[in-house]
Amino acid sequence: MARRSRDWNEGLAQDLRDPEFARDFLLAAMDEGVPIQTALGKVIRAMGVKEFAEQAQMAGPNVLRAIHPRHNPTQATLNRLLKPLRLRLSLAKLGGPDGRHAA
Repeated sequence: MARRSRDWNEGLAQDLRDPEFARDFLLAAMDEGVPIQTALGKVIRAMGVKEFAEQAQMAGPNVLRAIHPRHNPTQATLNRLLKPLRLRLSLAKLGGPDGRHAA
């Protein structure tokens, strides 16, 4: 069982190197309620921290700090990390007639 899980993770890491797949992965993760730092961390590590940091025009340690669960990055920092994937943070109305999210 451990072998299958490792193969799956290696396959996912390979797929996440494709920016379009990574973008879709992040959007799906957000829809599923996965914390943005967790999902973004998977993408960044799959692409390579050094390579991603160059694309985001940030120092590698700053990228790692921003995706660490105990760090609270600003909206500007998250947008800077999302920009290489052609994404940005935004607000959207919740569904339902009274604006509440349907559970």
